[in-house]
Amino acid sequence: MAPSPGSSERRNGSGLSLAEAIGKLKVARESRAGYVREKFKLWVDDDHDGCDTRREVLLAEAVKKPRQGEDCKLTGGTWRSYYDDKSVTDAGKLDIDHLVPLAEAWDSGASKWTAERREIYANDLSAEGSLVAVSLGSKRARTPSGAGCTRRSSKGDQDPAEWLPPAEGALCTYATGWVATKLRWTLSADRAETKALHKVAKGC
Repeated sequence: MAPSPGSSERRNGSGLSLAEAIGKLKVARESRAGYVREKFKLWVDDDHDGCDTRREVLLAEAVKKPRQGEDCKLTGGTWRSYYDDKSVTDAGKLDIDHLVPLAEAWDSGASKWTAERREIYANDLSAEGSLVAVSLGSKRARTPSGAGCTRRSSKGDQDPAEWLPPAEGALCTYATGWVATKLRWTLSADRAETKALHKVAKGC
């Protein structure tokens, strides 16, 4: 779910500073060999209430709750896309983003998981910030002052060495959520990734 404002220590839930949490990541080389997106089963209805994971995130993160119709069809509602700090009033213009993308998870250890564990990861509603509702346009990046990262223009499967959210105020929240997700799922990080995270942490 979308993180709420607050210090990085409170958001990661560990009592650690962001820099200390980054230091707990296992640093290892990554490999995308064998990855296909279909190895992660998406948008299941785990609690059998008629709403799949995508709609569960939309309902949980709505600033103004949408109307819920038959088969969990959602109409109306308002959401705050924290990547770009924009308000969205059409659920169809929102993307449910895996903060640590599926391919990045695969590279970092998920290739060794069972299919069941990959499904749980792909539909993880258990932790704040793992899945977030963001505007379709928010995955365009800009280079914040002092970030020092070489960035591509869209998020896709990129890690923080290649992409950070365009809203300056989202950087600490994003980096904290990224590290918390990797630690929770025992995923590794490569050297460029940890270097970029430490640069962000200096401003948090």
